[in-house]
Amino acid sequence: MNHTIMKSPILSLAIVSTLALAMLTASADEKKMDPSKLPPAADQQGVTYEKDIKPIVSKSCTKCHGSEKQKSKLRLDSLDAAIKGGENGPDIIPGKSDKSPLVYAIAHVGDEDDFMPPPEKKSHVPPLSPAQVGLIRAWIDQGAK
Repeated sequence: MNHTIMKSPILSLAIVSTLALAMLTASADEKKMDPSKLPPAADQQGVTYEKDIKPIVSKSCTKCHGSEKQKSKLRLDSLDAAIKGGENGPDIIPGKSDKSPLVYAIAHVGDEDDFMPPPEKKSHVPPLSPAQVGLIRAWIDQGAK
């Protein structure tokens, strides 16, 4: 029996399966990160972490993403830590709020497993308002400084 002939269809099937999975994953990511579903960035100029963003994250995010606890290894209690990101890499892409996973999580757009704060916690920590998400988007779009 010629094993080369037997391997060829199996190899072809493996390649086709891998490509199909990659295409499905890419389209799932595109669906999760649909910028048309995000609140628009605020018009405010000169948005900074210290002045504008830290008060929002201090109230809503740092119980789970602060100095005492870092879910997903993400800290939002300082600018440097926020820019660094968590266990999945950067969550803030300076200059690109529409590509920043943090924006989708706080806007509750995309995968519900990624929503921040989680929906089951909304009685303790309400979701951010569209205006707050818009301000965070403006901050990121202005370079996340």
